[in-house]
Amino acid sequence: MLAAQIRALPPSANKLALAYSLANLCTEGDQGENTVQAVATTLEDALRQHPVPDAAGQPAQEYIELAMLATYERVHVALDNPQFRQAMKKLQLDDVRRDDANFTLTSLDGRKWTLRSLRGQVVLVNFWATWCPPCRKEMPDLDALYKKFRNQGFVVLAISDEQPATVRSFLAKHKVEYPILLDPGDLVHKRFDVDGIPKSYLYGRSGKLVAEAMDMRTRDQFMAMLAKAGLETKNHLSGE
Repeated sequence: MLAAQIRALPPSANKLALAYSLANLCTEGDQGENTVQAVATTLEDALRQHPVPDAAGQPAQEYIELAMLATYERVHVALDNPQFRQAMKKLQLDDVRRDDANFTLTSLDGRKWTLRSLRGQVVLVNFWATWCPPCRKEMPDLDALYKKFRNQGFVVLAISDEQPATVRSFLAKHKVEYPILLDPGDLVHKRFDVDGIPKSYLYGRSGKLVAEAMDMRTRDQFMAMLAKAGLETKNHLSGE
């Protein structure tokens, strides 16, 4: 396994760079819990052996990546480092803000959508763009799940900050049935502190954040998220 090979390298900036690059790649799709844990452990070890300075008082990106793995992929991290603790605290505060977030955006068909008005339904807020390969890769699965579960009150709000003409041209060839919302000026992207896409945030019927994804999700990974929101997914396993 590549993670183990990197871990066996002597401490160096190059080892840390390799571990960080691998961590960036491991969250796209379903690599398996053991693989993601091994990658996180490799990055943790590299940071322990080769600490990096903060970035103008903010945690270095390597610590933020490790904190994201711990928070969103639920891997075990035992690093005792001020930057890592600061990164974990920032992610917790970000989630508090997202938990109470609200926005009103207009979809391509001219309809206005307000997040808080959808309480009582299960809402997946998905940040994406036409130029993003992982975003494009997850769209068919997301559309299939929307069609399957919308009768249970499942809503997908897919948000792009691109120009309407760009989005329309893309959707002419890649049709989906869930709403596509436009975010001119990146206002909602900034409110959610979106750094890299795709990102998905799932709200339960109470309007509270119940699950989130830091990267592309597979159909089964989306299903696991929907189950946390109380949708009846057990009779809709892959292949059925």
